[in-house]
Amino acid sequence: MGSAHSLKEIKIKEKQNVDLIFLSPLFKIKKNKKYLDIVKFNILSNLTKKKLIALGGINEKNIKMIKITKAHGYSGISYFKKPVNTFLNEYQR
Repeated sequence: MGSAHSLKEIKIKEKQNVDLIFLSPLFKIKKNKKYLDIVKFNILSNLTKKKLIALGGINEKNIKMIKITKAHGYSGISYFKKPVNTFLNEYQR
């Protein structure tokens, strides 16, 4: 398992033979003005055979957009501090 923010870092993780790569930030975050967005995330996912996990900037306004990525999954920190039922209801809408 590893993390990456660019194609260069994805290639490093491939050489390290990781099974899974957390690719971030998918959406805009407070700490960093640079983010991938859906299009770049999908382009990067086409350039690797590794499973990518979307990470960064996930909130109630953009959670549904993850469905149109080629992410194997997604993760987060601050958004998931909500009760589980709230999260599931928002994602399934």
